[in-house]
Amino acid sequence: MSQRRRRSLALLTSGVLALPLLTGCGAGDEEGGQAAAGQDIATTTRDKVADGGVLRWAVDTLPDTLNTFQADADATTNRIAGAVLPQLFVLDAKGRPVANPDYLEKAEVIEREPKQVVQYKLNQKAVWSDGREIGAADFVAQWRALNGKDSAYWTARNAGYERIEKIEKGKTDLEVRVTFNKPYADWRSLFTPLYPKQVTGTPDAFNEGARGALKITAGPFGLGAIDKKTGTAALTRNARWWGRPAKLDTLVLTAVPRAERPAALAAGKLDLAEIDRAGADRIALARRDAAAKKGPGAGGAPAHGPGAALTPAQATLSWATAFGADEEKAAAETESRQKHLASVKRYADEQAALKAFTVRKSLEPAYTQLAMNGASGPLADERVRRAVARALDRKALAEIVLKPLGLPASPVGSHLALAGQRAYADNSDALGGQDTHAAQALFADAGWRKGGKITEPAGAKAGPESAPQDDSKTPSGPGTGNDGLYIVGQDDGANGEPRSAAADRPKSGTAPAGAQDGPSPVLAPAPFGAGQRASLLAQAAHAARAARAAAADDGKGVPAREGDAADPAKASPAPAPAKQPVRTSGNMLAKDGKALSLRFVLPAGPGSESLRTVGERIAGMLRKVGVNTETIKVADDSFFKDHIASGQYDLALYSWPATAYPATDARPIFAKPEPAADGSLLVEQNYTRVGTDHIDQLFDQAVGELDEEQSRELMRKADARIWAAAGSIPLFQRPELVAVKPGLANAGAFGLGAPRYQDIGWKKAPTAKDKKK
Repeated sequence: MSQRRRRSLALLTSGVLALPLLTGCGAGDEEGGQAAAGQDIATTTRDKVADGGVLRWAVDTLPDTLNTFQADADATTNRIAGAVLPQLFVLDAKGRPVANPDYLEKAEVIEREPKQVVQYKLNQKAVWSDGREIGAADFVAQWRALNGKDSAYWTARNAGYERIEKIEKGKTDLEVRVTFNKPYADWRSLFTPLYPKQVTGTPDAFNEGARGALKITAGPFGLGAIDKKTGTAALTRNARWWGRPAKLDTLVLTAVPRAERPAALAAGKLDLAEIDRAGADRIALARRDAAAKKGPGAGGAPAHGPGAALTPAQATLSWATAFGADEEKAAAETESRQKHLASVKRYADEQAALKAFTVRKSLEPAYTQLAMNGASGPLADERVRRAVARALDRKALAEIVLKPLGLPASPVGSHLALAGQRAYADNSDALGGQDTHAAQALFADAGWRKGGKITEPAGAKAGPESAPQDDSKTPSGPGTGNDGLYIVGQDDGANGEPRSAAADRPKSGTAPAGAQDGPSPVLAPAPFGAGQRASLLAQAAHAARAARAAAADDGKGVPAREGDAADPAKASPAPAPAKQPVRTSGNMLAKDGKALSLRFVLPAGPGSESLRTVGERIAGMLRKVGVNTETIKVADDSFFKDHIASGQYDLALYSWPATAYPATDARPIFAKPEPAADGSLLVEQNYTRVGTDHIDQLFDQAVGELDEEQSRELMRKADARIWAAAGSIPLFQRPELVAVKPGLANAGAFGLGAPRYQDIGWKKAPTAKDKKK
């Protein structure tokens, strides 16, 4: 089986910059339309950017490897490679690949028959940092390392390189000819980044030599010191760079967790950082309070933060305890008050510093989807998957996340491209939009109907209607019955027990202690449903016993005397067993005696609040059409590995990065799973386990079609088929929020574009002439 691997998820977090000086050309420029959101990077011409300076840019972690072709490469690996290694093709503002003139004078297909031949004409000034010209030897070494023929190379992907037959020098040293044994539409994806032959020439150099250092580079920056103790990687201006010199002296990539970035920005440790919604809200509040001449937060402690929730009654009680007669309680309360005051002061100081920052906004080159596991259970039926999809209002879901941020809230219409990219087309009509009647008809056709008879044990996946529980009053943690499992439309504990009983024993498959993110009143189950049912059943049993006692009476009101002979003729007949009431699913769907209930797995980490909010809304939409959802919140580090990749879910929300090369990069995501020798499924990255032979054929045709327009049309047909199969439902493009220090130019929210690192810098101070203007 070929080693098809998805391109790294770097685009999700790497923070790519716009490339304002490069534009696409040729036919098809208008295909895909405009990007859903433009870049927000404070574009500034180079003459207005100062020479020199340092930029501290936040990253999630320092990289384990500097080799982007290894399995443990991450977003920081790709960011470093983008600044220090040749990028033959880069993405423009619409996410479309264009030739990079710093390395290429021209690159084109010069022959199609009998075999495809691509000729690269290199920039004659392009050299490695050791002075050697970039040339065919580097191309050959990288091809041999990545073509999959030598297993000694530890590669994570070989897509495209395995189609190359030979590489040779052209008429001059500046020309490189690549001949393919099979046509390859995505040839532009190859040799970016390009490593020097010293890295790719031998397995040892490839596997180990580029993990912690890159001695030879060829970008506007070179790689300086990587300090694990301080969590920094320094990129310094490349003295041998032949293009426009980098404006910055040094670019320092600094590892800071996202939750800690507002404090790091306020402390002056960062100048540029991608932040989450909570961080953006803090900056917005800081700017609002600073602008307000009067009102909450002006001239004193902010009306938000750690001190905002303290009521006058609580403050009075705290003061009374601190100065009370009980010395032990007074000491503890005094210490608590001091910590609280320090926290309030620290927050106020941070807010005072954050007011100077700006939040730049765009949409990431990635989309969030609802994934449906089609391997087993109700969702193995395509009609059920389609019905679930038709129950969703995708526009409303996009608005939940994007509208409060002032970003366009249009649902994504393609699995394979984003608006602006040439392959993009809204193919969602292949499935259909939100339509409750259509969803109900699909459920009915699959045998799921409301009011169906329930024969499974009472409470097992049932879902009587009852009021939701406010989980904010329920303790959490091991042994409390609130370990991260929330059920919508179900009031019983596991295995049909009353919730009071189920809460007393550990649950399986729930999140570990500390994984939950706090109360969720929408997802919380009703606590009294089981008790109410038990009470009603007890009343029914009591009424039945009274009726039997009346039937046993002789009609005169005289009870039988002790010792009387039992005359069978006179004896009252034995009462018939009480007829058990027939349980039905009510307004919920049922089939074959079972209610329709789906496991909905969501991450519980602090950065996933909006994802959980979307999950709650989806659960509500599904409940309206009769579908119960059992929502399980799990720790971030186990979400993908233990649930998504292993198939332990029915519904899940996660994101895929966009790509300029969908025929190559998206194929393993939607490839039909293949059975392995042991009976398991080989799913590649198709974690929904939904695929068809026709979809695979369309991908295969597209990747081998050298007519670019025809290749994109095949991709659109494949996308329509993917929509129709309803394994995953694209919802919205992810928001991109970036905190930027004043004066920083050509950096911020980068959208679909690629970075132009040499143009990033600090704006020059305005001159007297500028001030007059």
